[in-house]
Amino acid sequence: MGDTGVDCASTDIDPAAPAVEVPAAVPVSFSGWYRAEYRRVVGLVFALTGSRWAAEELAQDAFIEAHKRWATISDYDDPGAWVRKVAVNKARSWGRRKGAEARAYARHRLRERELPLELPESAEGFWAAVRTLPHRQAAIVALFYFEDRSVDDIAAVLGIHPGTVKTQLHRARATLAGRLGADDRAEFAAQVPAVGVEVVLKDMPEGGGR
Repeated sequence: MGDTGVDCASTDIDPAAPAVEVPAAVPVSFSGWYRAEYRRVVGLVFALTGSRWAAEELAQDAFIEAHKRWATISDYDDPGAWVRKVAVNKARSWGRRKGAEARAYARHRLRERELPLELPESAEGFWAAVRTLPHRQAAIVALFYFEDRSVDDIAAVLGIHPGTVKTQLHRARATLAGRLGADDRAEFAAQVPAVGVEVVLKDMPEGGGR
C-alpha cells in the first residue's frame, strides 16, 4: 500500500490527553495503536533527553510521521519498532541542537503546561550518566533497562544486528560502571534503578483519557 496522502500537519495531537482525530482515509486502527503506544514512546524519549517538554514534542513528531505512513507501516509486524526508531533519531537530533534556544523554548512550553514526567531522585543519577554515552549505546541502554526489551527486540527497533546490540550494551555497561563507581557487575546491577515507563508516567492519562 502507498502513502495515504493525509496532511498530518493539521492534525491536533493534544499532549495532555493524547487522542488523534483520524480522517476516514486512515485506518481506524491507528487511533487504538496510538493510544497504546504513546505513553511508552514519551517515556523512552524522556529517558534519552532528560527533558519533559522534548519528550512530548518529539514523540508527537514521530507519531505524526507514522500517521502519514500508516497505510504502509500498519502492515509491519511491529509498527511500534518503527515509531521508536523515528523517536530515537529525533532525540539524537534534538541533543545535537540543544542550546540556549532550546532552553528558552523549554521555559516557554513549561509555562504553558506542567508535564507529569519525573524520574525518582534515586534514578536520575543513573540516567544522567546514560545520556553521556554515545547515542546508540544510550538508546540500547534505554530500550533494555527502561522498556525491558530483549536484545532481538532492540535490534529490530534500531535496525542493527543482535550481535551489535550485545557488543554495544557490554561497552555501555563498562562505561557506566566506571562513571558510577561500580567495581564489579554485581555492584553495577545494584545501581541500575528498577524504574520503567509506568513509574515515570504514572500521572499521565492513558491515551484518550483524562
